[in-house]
Amino acid sequence: MIAASGDSVTQAAPPDSNPAADDAQFLRVERLTKRFGEVAAVDDVTIAIHKGEIFALLGSSGCGKSTLLRMLAGFETPSSGGIYLEGEEISGLRPFERPINMMFQSYALFPHLSVWENIAFGLKRHGQPRDRIVAQVERMLSLVQLKPYAQRKPHQLSGGQQQRVALARSLALEPRLLLLDEPLGALDRKLREQTQFELHSIIKSVGVTCVLVTHDQEEAMTMADRIAVMSAGRLIQVGAPREIYETPASRFVADFIGTVNLFDGVLVEDEVDHCVIETPAGRFYVGHGITGVKGQRLSLALRPEKIDIATQAPERREANCLHGRVVESAYFGANSLYRVALPDGTRLQVSVPNSERHGEVIKVGTDVFASCSPDALVVLVN
Repeated sequence: MIAASGDSVTQAAPPDSNPAADDAQFLRVERLTKRFGEVAAVDDVTIAIHKGEIFALLGSSGCGKSTLLRMLAGFETPSSGGIYLEGEEISGLRPFERPINMMFQSYALFPHLSVWENIAFGLKRHGQPRDRIVAQVERMLSLVQLKPYAQRKPHQLSGGQQQRVALARSLALEPRLLLLDEPLGALDRKLREQTQFELHSIIKSVGVTCVLVTHDQEEAMTMADRIAVMSAGRLIQVGAPREIYETPASRFVADFIGTVNLFDGVLVEDEVDHCVIETPAGRFYVGHGITGVKGQRLSLALRPEKIDIATQAPERREANCLHGRVVESAYFGANSLYRVALPDGTRLQVSVPNSERHGEVIKVGTDVFASCSPDALVVLVN
């Protein structure tokens, strides 16, 4: 059950529920709070994470996501609340007593040990028999496709290869829960994009439940089954990547995830199948009702890629059509981005796919008409 109020979201359990050891609540964080003096770094957070799920904690620096991850690992003690893994309360267990492994952003590989020895390190510390260690290390090397590099030292590997060694070492002990703290933060952009898919594939092939902390929206959208957007220690919205992007629950989420055009306006008409919102930029017709009150102040979110741009006015211009002038443009290969100045001073961002090799280029200074369908708009109640 999810209850929303303003910009906060709380996932609440039924009054007499007990954190159950089932797939839907494999990991449950129950009203977890961590205070440093008077500051609540994590503030009354409740989450249920499914078995085998990759769950991303997404937010800007200082939002509390890393503190929450460290409490799961046992490196921070909660001020209040509980952590349940398969129905067992683990909040009081020390880090090495928890069936959890954490992979850090720095990877923390031992520079004097080979790839093989780095992966074997945890198995040896846990007193595993020699044949078990050999079999498990070889399995991990195959999993991360590093068999040819088994005898190399970390400094002889690329950043992406080091990342895979760290992952193999984390998975070798077969943890019930894997924690990833900004796992791709040390990689350059191109390698990070490639590694996102590799990392997702490896984690899914093993079937381990994973909690990922990142500030990179693309990383969260690519890798996670579900995303929790955090701000000021609280959960703002929890949902699948498509849900978070297409139906943000608040201005904060709409603005934080991807690029968006936001309009403040007033509700002037509200019916079951549509509503009309008047803004300084123009009038918008939305393809559903909101059960609001006429005169109510609210906002509209419109993604740049959902806007059509043309130099000629469409046949009908009563709503969802804005007239302005292109003041900036940028070519990104797959798409072109235009910034359109509207009469009220708003700068509208429009993304156009470059589907044709020699398609039309709209020059700066051109008067244009930007329009969208009624279903492209998302109403955000202030």
